[in-house]
Amino acid sequence: MNTDFTLPLTEETLKAMFTKPYGAPGPAAEQWRAVYDEAVRFQDPTQEKRGLDAYIVAQEGLMRRCDDVFLEPGAVALSGDTAFVEWTMGLKIKGMEFIYPGTTRLRIGADGAIVEHRDYFDFVGPTFAPVPVVGGFVRWLYRRFVS
Repeated sequence: MNTDFTLPLTEETLKAMFTKPYGAPGPAAEQWRAVYDEAVRFQDPTQEKRGLDAYIVAQEGLMRRCDDVFLEPGAVALSGDTAFVEWTMGLKIKGMEFIYPGTTRLRIGADGAIVEHRDYFDFVGPTFAPVPVVGGFVRWLYRRFVS
């Protein structure tokens, strides 16, 4: 990914941050450092990290665990010190593709850098539904709670 991330955050910058086609490299550490606060708090359904170095390690770890990753932005809303970005993430792992629709809420500090990054998405359904045997159970379980 060759796009520079800069402050102040704009809709264009946020879309660039949430764009990564299959086959393209992920953002470099210096790109994250340009827009994230050193004390950023990151949380998603699988982990919680504090500090920019921990955030970067988490992002790099995802890229290493997968054969490939894509990220595509949808709607972006930026109001005051809060931004929301809808996105679709695809992960290719051992010949299988997993698709996760989600949303990120970003809180922006007084200096314009991101101080809180929270991802919201269903981890269980897209992860286990495509897996033979386990997928049938997950789909049954979801129907049981939704019906």
